[in-house]
Order: sequence, then C-alpha cells, then structure tokens
Amino acid sequence: LLECSLAQLYKRRTAEGSYRGGPAYYIRYGLGKNRLALLYSLLLLVTFGLCFNAVQSFVVASSVEASFGLPAWLSGTMLALLLGATIRGGMRRIASVAELLVPFMAAAYLITAILVILLNINEIPQVFQTIFKSAFGLEPALGGGIGGAIMLGVKRGLFSNEAGLGSAPNVAATAKVAHPLDQGLAQALSVFIDTILLCSCTALIILLADGVYQPGADAVNGIVLTQLALVEHLGQWGDEFVSLALVLFAFSSILYNYYLGENSLSYLSDDNRTLLDVFRLLVLGLVVWGALQDLSTVFAFADLTMGLLGLVNLLAIGLLYRTGLRLLRDYDGQLAAGEIPRLKVTDYQDLALDQGAWEEERPT
Repeated sequence: LLECSLAQLYKRRTAEGSYRGGPAYYIRYGLGKNRLALLYSLLLLVTFGLCFNAVQSFVVASSVEASFGLPAWLSGTMLALLLGATIRGGMRRIASVAELLVPFMAAAYLITAILVILLNINEIPQVFQTIFKSAFGLEPALGGGIGGAIMLGVKRGLFSNEAGLGSAPNVAATAKVAHPLDQGLAQALSVFIDTILLCSCTALIILLADGVYQPGADAVNGIVLTQLALVEHLGQWGDEFVSLALVLFAFSSILYNYYLGENSLSYLSDDNRTLLDVFRLLVLGLVVWGALQDLSTVFAFADLTMGLLGLVNLLAIGLLYRTGLRLLRDYDGQLAAGEIPRLKVTDYQDLALDQGAWEEERPT
C-alpha cells in the first residue's frame, strides 16, 4: 500500500506523455538521497532484469521437459527467441502481450483449482490442520524446524508477491489515478489475491493428492510437483494444462521483469540506447542459461540480490512513513467529506512533486 502510493506521488511525466516512477524516484525526490536511489536501481536491474528471468526460464524448462520431453536447452532457446521478438516491439507490444495472456490464464488456473477443491471438499479441514501444524513446528515438516520453515516461507513469499521489494511500485507509477492511495489500495488487493488465494489453491492441489508430496524425501519439487498432483486429480490432461499455463505465466513474468530492468536502466543511464541493447542481449542469454541450471543454483542466484533490494526499499519506506500517513489522512478526510478523493497538488507544495504529472488526473 505505502510503497505504491509513494511511487504514484513522486512519479515523473516523460516527454512521450507516459509516467515513470518507483523507489528510485521517491528515494531521490522524497529523501534527496541520489546515491541510495542509484544503488536501488542497480539492485533492481540485477534482481529482476537479470536474476529472476533465469528463475522463470528454469521453471518453464523443467515443466516442459517433464510434460513433453523437450530438452531444457531447446525450450530455453525458444523462450529467448520469443522474448526477443516481443521486446523488439517496445513497451507497447510488451503491454499488449501481457494484457492478453495474464487474465485468461489466471482465470483458467483458478477454475481448475476450484474444481480440484470441490472434488476433495471433505478432506479440506484435514489439509488445513496439516498446514498449521507444519507451519508452527508441531511436527517435522521441512527438516530445518520452524526457523527454516519461516526463512523459506519469507523468501518464497517475497518471490511470489514482491511486497516490500519495491518492484510493483515501478509499474504502479505508470497508472493514471486521481489520488495516489487509489493505486496503493489496488496493489494491496493484488498481494492478497496472489498469496492468499492463488498460492493457497496451489498448496491445496498438492496436499490433496495422495502420495505426491513426501516431506524430507528425495522427491520432485517446484512446478513438477504441481503437475504430478493435477495428474492425480484430473488425469493426464492436468499435467499438460499446467505446463502450458506455466509457459504463458512465466513468459508474462519475464516481460514484467524485463520492463523493471529497462526502467532501472533508464534511470541509471538516461535512456542510453547502446546500454539498452547490451541489457537486452544479457537478458536473452540468461534466459537460455537459466533453463540449464538446477533449482537451488537459480534461487541462490536471486535470493541475495532480492534481500538487499528489500533492505534498501524498506529503509526508504521507513524514512518516508510520515508522508505516507499524510496521504492516508488526506484520502480518508476527503472520503469522510463525501468527496471523490483526488490529489490536490497545492496541498503538497513542500514536496518535490512533478506537478505536470497530476494535471491530467484532475476531474473535469
């Protein structure tokens, strides 16, 4: 909520009429700490623009290999070629492809998960009991005890919803809203949908499948585990469905990661075309490289930079919490007065805002 609201507040309007923003911008213009803003942009570039694309490529390659027997190097190469053709069309093509893929596949996956849950409705209470016992260390779950479980849960939770990392604010800043809190509330809802709804559905799919998940055993993991669970529930078509859905989900995630990397590079290099071309080649190379790695190698590559990214962003949010509370009180006050909340730039003359970025947002 707070990070996306701050990204909206301090966003900048570009010459093309679009917007750019995110932690680098509210660190620079809200705190006046240019070096910290540069550090954050560099970490974002490495984490999302490079590391996370390798992670997504690995997930796609392992899923496709398990379902269709396609070698990892071939699926990684095909994914890189498809990515190259998309990013060559610029941000408009990236947005068009993502808008087409994400809603359709999210709805299809959610419907499939609900079907599995309904088919096993009588076992749901026992599954939740197992989840809570494992989460609070009442029975051995992950071999590392409750501390290991919490650490792994935090890392994978951050990878899933990115709350606090500062990645989502880069995209949130591009939206046209009347008040920064409008976008902050929307992004807060997305975290709930991702973590509580979709991730819980995936956990139920796996745990409701007899014998698929064996804690502590040398068994399959990652997306292949979900595929095997769906085969147990729905037959062979469930395996192929998950694999195809994952390819589309992962590809849209790679596009998202690429946008974050390009946004960071734009902040660091002031839209240097040569550096942009080098960055694109690195992304494509890492997509192929990631397909050939194992799960522990790929996640270890991303965990370190992700942790540093979160630390820098959370530090900035902590220093800007008074501004966040000011926005919240402004929003609540306008609602209480029966008004449609909108940002009144004249009330924030003491802040380094881009007034031109808000002129179009004022209701007519």
